[in-house]
Amino acid sequence: MLLWIRCVLGPKLNRLYPGGSGPGAGGITTTTTTTTTTATTATQGSYYQPKTLERHADTLLGWASVLWSISYNTSPLLLLYLYRKGYLCLSKLVPITQYVGTLLFLLAGVACLRGLGRWTNPDYVEFINVLLEAKNNSSPENKRKLACYNFDFKSWPVDFRWDEVSSRKDRGLSKAGVPLLKPEPRHRGVANSYLTVVKKLPCQVLSLPSLRANSFPPACRFLLFSPASLPLLHPLVFFLCALQCQGKRAKLVACDGNEIDTMFVDQRQNTRSEGKKLVGVLTASSFFTEITGCEGTRQHTPLSKWVRGWKNLGLGCIRGVPFPQNEANAMDVVVQYAIYRLGFQIENIIVYAWSIGGFTATWAAMTYPETSALVLDASFDDLVPLALKVMPESWRGLVTRTVREYMNLNNAEQLCKYQGPVALIRRTKDEIITTTGPEDIMSNRGNDLLLRLLQFRYPNIMTEEGIRAVREWLSASNAIQEASVYSQYEVDDDWCTSVLQSYKSEHSEVFPWSVGEDMTSEGRRQLALFLARKYMRNFDATHCTPLPPQEFQLPWTL
Repeated sequence: MLLWIRCVLGPKLNRLYPGGSGPGAGGITTTTTTTTTTATTATQGSYYQPKTLERHADTLLGWASVLWSISYNTSPLLLLYLYRKGYLCLSKLVPITQYVGTLLFLLAGVACLRGLGRWTNPDYVEFINVLLEAKNNSSPENKRKLACYNFDFKSWPVDFRWDEVSSRKDRGLSKAGVPLLKPEPRHRGVANSYLTVVKKLPCQVLSLPSLRANSFPPACRFLLFSPASLPLLHPLVFFLCALQCQGKRAKLVACDGNEIDTMFVDQRQNTRSEGKKLVGVLTASSFFTEITGCEGTRQHTPLSKWVRGWKNLGLGCIRGVPFPQNEANAMDVVVQYAIYRLGFQIENIIVYAWSIGGFTATWAAMTYPETSALVLDASFDDLVPLALKVMPESWRGLVTRTVREYMNLNNAEQLCKYQGPVALIRRTKDEIITTTGPEDIMSNRGNDLLLRLLQFRYPNIMTEEGIRAVREWLSASNAIQEASVYSQYEVDDDWCTSVLQSYKSEHSEVFPWSVGEDMTSEGRRQLALFLARKYMRNFDATHCTPLPPQEFQLPWTL
């Protein structure tokens, strides 16, 4: 009876991989026609085959879940309709409550029948026993066994919570979340009268959290956080990382209750010192990180790595919503896990981010300034220009206000708060973060991110003539054009290096620097181009092309 109850309440099992201890785990046979077939089967495993009773019960419960989701997301309109029809009164609510109660009773019966179907399936029984054993004893061996099954992530045992570190509560961190940079308030003048307030009222109403939560997010979240986020790839590559790369999967719980899925590949056993460095990989796409993360760790780099820093909240099988506050909360618990559970020093953590992951990466660098280095790949300075390019011009006010209030990805502002080494990678054929098209490389918002960083760190170098020279260099779409611009200004790398090293040795290392204050225009242009090439390099690819391991390089330092 106890086993049947566990089957009723257990998670949905999707796939079995090689190495599991249950009957049919992985679906591997000893005889295969070709080597290719063997390798493919070993990699992909096999789908879990439910019995007839479980399959039909799952179908009914799945349709019930879809109907509930539709009803919940359209609840404001549904309540308005019921009110206008006169159903929101006691005489009408009583029979409706009876109908709902009967339906819930029937669904409970269907769930019990599904549990009975699972109970008679030896694959599921073996899985539920492995899951229970892992929850009672989270040893590496039990976790390895559990990694041979793909199931609902919400049932994965919790490995680390945000409040496990006593200092987190001591400094006042609560479920309200970690601090973020807020947009600067606009000071109203005399001319900003009641008429202006009335004109802005429609935008304010449309950007209310209630409407935002019930209408805008599903579509916007999918478009904003990359269509490359394919949840079907998630279990396959996590299996590869766990078994081939000896990766360690862990569930972390942030202060807002969201659950973060991480994979850690430990290279500290290597004799080379690079293994003591931890690279945190942050992206908006499960596809990009899983491909580059696993292969890059296993085949090329000796660095330890989060194969996925996490998959963005609200995508695939991860709970929560991917708003800036939730993302920052998630990043905070990931860093704490790396420090207090994995045993890395903050000075040995390198943060790599792709695309929209630049927000959480710059937040981490700003919040933990001792971070070793920051690498931003195909990232941008601010979300507003990118949001405006895909929306009608007449919606400018609404889009700007909504993004600033609820999705303020102010990457450049956060980046300027970080004092450590920074490397920017610009995709020359990027079709996502350009405001016109991939053929217009000057519309790439990575250019603006570079200019903002250089203007903050070297204000006396990035004067009008320095900015003009850097923009000319940025307009080059290939190495030949870059070299042409560089030689045109006769940049002397040795002289630029000696000037910067001399300043660093005589002054504080804290940015902004005053170097270039008494320099000629020619000297400023040389230094501006030298710094631009040191901070940014091109990668001839589109936005979603996985970064080859050899293209990953640590930032330049004096």
